[in-house]
Parts: sequence; structure tokens; C-alpha cells
Amino acid sequence: MSTTSAFETLVAQQRGPLLAYCYRMLGSWQDAEDVLQDALVGAWKGYDGFEGRSSARTWLYTIATNACLRQRRRRVTSPEVGPAYDQVDDLGEPTGLAYVEPAADPALLAERRETVELAYVTALQHLPDTQRAVLILREVLQFSAAEVAEQLDTSVASVNSALQRARATIARTQTGTIQQQELARLGDDGVGRLVQEFMDAWESADVDRLCAMLTDDVQFTMPPLPAWFSGLAMVRRFLTDRMLQTPWRLTPQTINGQPGFRCEQLVQDGWRPGAVNVLSVRDGRVCAISGYVDPALVERFFLADR
Repeated sequence: MSTTSAFETLVAQQRGPLLAYCYRMLGSWQDAEDVLQDALVGAWKGYDGFEGRSSARTWLYTIATNACLRQRRRRVTSPEVGPAYDQVDDLGEPTGLAYVEPAADPALLAERRETVELAYVTALQHLPDTQRAVLILREVLQFSAAEVAEQLDTSVASVNSALQRARATIARTQTGTIQQQELARLGDDGVGRLVQEFMDAWESADVDRLCAMLTDDVQFTMPPLPAWFSGLAMVRRFLTDRMLQTPWRLTPQTINGQPGFRCEQLVQDGWRPGAVNVLSVRDGRVCAISGYVDPALVERFFLADR
């Protein structure tokens, strides 16, 4: 097999998992795609010098890790940016901050779903760079401590210490319930009914029906807008006075292993992509609506579907 063919075969086998790894590291699918592309270009340039002292998989993850660490910028969530809004008239202008984003690629669902949920990816962003890499490489990708030490050019003792600190931080910062457990309790039929009910209520602008599905402490966020709402009363007010004043149609889609929707809004020239919504569930009810309204992100979801 030629060098080119061998490298292409290796990349074909590893590209999906590498992309998911970069997404967990960076909190953005677009950043992950850009960084991985740069990493693979570097890997191709150095492939002739790969001597096989470690596995090809370990070698690729070393390159991807270094690329992620060079591009690192911490991504945030709406509650970290400012307090919840108590009015719905002015939602503010996009903040310009880097928010944790959902992933547009359905291939992500081949990964362990609890490790790509929005809450977990968000919690990862609170870790220092090395701790984040150690946690993902050890606990998600199942590299040995010795392999991770080689990848990060450090000692096994340092890897084990970083893993312990990372676990403690994740335990403190990962909020809410594990969505895969909540969805498993509902079962496929229950999840299907919840998605259909939510979609029907939203499209018919039936606020009472929609709010009956929400928890009392529900949150509604809309990055990159600074506005977000906390509690059933404020979310009801926002839905009534702003969000559902214009017609919407929703297309269900599993996003980061959670129920979600691609949302189109009716404007003068017809239907256009307007948002991507991801639902978080607790005890069979919706406890968070993460609505993403950045036009570039929304367009990626609609393009990925097409």
C-alpha cells in the first residue's frame, strides 16, 4: 500500500472519533472541524517520519490534542454572562462571546451519548486545558495512563493527578441530570410523545399546552443574545409576548443525544431557518430550552440535514 493510501485509510477510520474528541475539547463543532483539518494537514506532512513507536491512533490523537490546546478559548453559557432577564421587550444584541454550541453532525451520535450532552460539554469547558485532555483521553476514549502521558509529554503520576482533579471539578460543575438516564426512563415511546407534543404546541402557539410540559424552574436561553429567562412565569411571558407572536414550524432532530428541533420562522418572503432548539428533560418534563439563534450555526444544521 502506498503512503498516501495508508494515510487515507488511517484517517477514514479515525476522523469521526477525532472530530468528536476535538468537539469535546473546544465546545464548538465549527472550531473542531477547523482545528482537525489543520491537525490532519500536519499529520500528513509528518507521516513519513512516523516510526510506529506508538500506535497510529495514539499518534493522531497526540497531534489533535496539541492542535486543540493551541486554539483554546473558553466557551461560556448564558447564565455565566449575566443574570436572567425580567423583561421581554429588549433581548439585547449578540454579545460577541464564544458560547458552548451544539454539534450539527449526526455522526456524533455514534459516540457515548452522555459524553456529548450539552451539560457535559459545558462542564468540560471549566477544566484547565491539560485536565480536560486527560479526562477525555482516559475516561471517554479509554487510553491508558501511559499512553496519555506519552501524548502530553508528561509522567503517569501527573496524568493520574490531573484526572483526579478533573473528576472533582466535573462533579461540582456538571449541572442537571444525565439526559441519557432521563430519556431511558421515558423510553422511546415516551420521548416520541414528548417531542410530538412539544412540536404541536409550539407550532400552534398554544402557550398553556406548552407550559404544561415545562418544569417550574425551566430555563430558556438564546445565545449569542444576552437575554435568557428563568422560571415558568418568565418563560410563559416570553413565549406569549415575543416568541410565539410569529408562526414557526419545527423539524425534530436528535442533537447531542438530546431531543431537539430545527426551527423555521415565517417571514414576508416565506419560511426561513430561525433557530436550533435543544431540550433538556427532568422527570418527564422539559427543564431547559437551549435555543441557538446565531445565523451561521443555524445554517450549518440545515445544511447538514440536506
